[in-house]
Amino acid sequence: METKKEKKVIELEEVVVKFAGDSGDGMQLTGSQFSDTSAFVGNDLSTFPDYPAEIRAPEGTIAGVSGFQVHIGHKEIQTPGDQADVLVAMNPAALKANLPWLKRGATIIIDIDNFDNKHYKKAGYAEDPMHDGSMEGYTVIKAPITSLTRTTVTEFDIDTRIADKMRNQFVAGMLYWMFNRDIKIGETFLKSKFKKKPTLRDANITVLHSGYNYAETMEALTTTFQVNPIAEQKGLFRNVTGNQATAWGLLAAAEKAGKKLFLGSYPITPATEILQELAKMKHLNAITFQAEDEIAGICSSIGASFAGSLAVTSTSGPGLALKSEAIGLAVITELPVVIINVQRGGPSTGLPTKTEQTDLLQALYGRNGESPCVVLAPSTPANCFHYAYHAAKIAIEHMTPVIVLSDGYLANGSELWLIPDTEDLMPIEPQLVKDNDPYYLPYNREPDKLSRYWAVPGQEGLRHRIGGLEKADVTGEVSHDPLNHEIMVLTRNEKVERVADYIPEQTIYGKKRGDLLVIGWGGTFGALNTAVKELQHEGKCISLVQFNYINPLPKNTRQILKGFKKRIVCELNLGQFALYLRSKYPQFDYIQYNKVQGLPFMISELKYKFNEILEEI
Repeated sequence: METKKEKKVIELEEVVVKFAGDSGDGMQLTGSQFSDTSAFVGNDLSTFPDYPAEIRAPEGTIAGVSGFQVHIGHKEIQTPGDQADVLVAMNPAALKANLPWLKRGATIIIDIDNFDNKHYKKAGYAEDPMHDGSMEGYTVIKAPITSLTRTTVTEFDIDTRIADKMRNQFVAGMLYWMFNRDIKIGETFLKSKFKKKPTLRDANITVLHSGYNYAETMEALTTTFQVNPIAEQKGLFRNVTGNQATAWGLLAAAEKAGKKLFLGSYPITPATEILQELAKMKHLNAITFQAEDEIAGICSSIGASFAGSLAVTSTSGPGLALKSEAIGLAVITELPVVIINVQRGGPSTGLPTKTEQTDLLQALYGRNGESPCVVLAPSTPANCFHYAYHAAKIAIEHMTPVIVLSDGYLANGSELWLIPDTEDLMPIEPQLVKDNDPYYLPYNREPDKLSRYWAVPGQEGLRHRIGGLEKADVTGEVSHDPLNHEIMVLTRNEKVERVADYIPEQTIYGKKRGDLLVIGWGGTFGALNTAVKELQHEGKCISLVQFNYINPLPKNTRQILKGFKKRIVCELNLGQFALYLRSKYPQFDYIQYNKVQGLPFMISELKYKFNEILEEI
């Protein structure tokens, strides 16, 4: 009689798992499934999906590798991790692409059915990696995932093509066993996903169990891992991506403002999910319009704003360029529009599935004429909710377009989000006027914010014209008077500058004075904060400021900058924020640390650079 092997359980503070294979191998789904399960059991987490840039890259090639990295922990997690502890590689290309990003001693699970000469050639291997010494130092689990999956589903009369799409559930089953996860959570996930397709539901659940049982019985796997729940977190949480959080923040803002939400958008990677998410929300009075192009998208949003809606448009860098003229129209008409720009690698089509921070100068200055916009940048997938909400609040209360600079890393990545109580959200108070207001004029202004009042078409006695030609101050007639033009330009600029009175002061992570100040903005927060924390723990005199409010900058920015001997600006571009800071605060010197690889910062590379500077002080 066969007896079960004795299982050794090792408790871990944190672990990084990478799933990789061809686009059709379902690695994104399996990664999301593992993430959701980890969130359900109480782990903190951060994820990083890595999509191929080509829609139909050749199967089995490096260009076609799709990956999903998840970092889970018993402690606070702020990045997807530098290097993986576990790699699932469905073919040689996935192995080759990810081997440099593994820790020594990592566990590698491969689908041995796909490791043959044909697949080695596609991946560009000259020799068999299983026998050329490159796998030394790793624990390699050679699992016949394809063949076992096909055997498992024979009872369901499913063809080979469909069966191969279920291999990801075999992998999921193995991971459920390795990390002591309750397989019933996986069953619940599959029952929900395939609730209208009972045959696929039952087949996938059977494959899930097959992978679990295989891991439980194979001799190569005698150790499992336990990552306990994070004790500090209390409340109702869910796993959320940046695009989802952005969409929900806009919905919450519309409800608080008492306005309908209108999104006019054209699909573009990596922003499309915002349009998709809001399209599901008709029951919450969200209106979505998939326009024929980027220009139509924003022009429809300007029209919706004129008609009294909370108007939004979403895009990425190439689309922001196309929207620039219409953004100028929103500036001169002083209508509230939120422009979400999910940045990606450029220029032109560039790297559509990779992340960068290269649209900052475009957001600040990329329009004709003096055309100032408020610019915000979220810093985590979860706080995309907060900054989308606050962007809408600023746009409505200050009657101005607001650009939100998210990025592909935030948009597609996910983390735990503490679901807020809507009662705790800041109020949003539109500058509305009543019918037949005898004092209404289109450019009459609220004295503190300098925002004009919002009258919508159809209000009795409030007929007015706005448009792209310069208007006379207060009265709103078309004006070609040079002095009036200067007054309007200065007023629109001052209106944006005064937003600084309504945003929080800049937070500093660490002491207010020291040797080195690390400066970041937007989505680099997780890596920068983790690197700085680790060096602070080592006794280094280093602090971090991460800017979310870009234009205008917080009022205490100068005070923070002058408290340090050296300042280093870290960003995923060639130095755009550094250039901006030099223009605002030229009295300070700035060191630059830039990366333009379509990849986020690694904690190890940041610490190396920071230590290098600290040693010189």
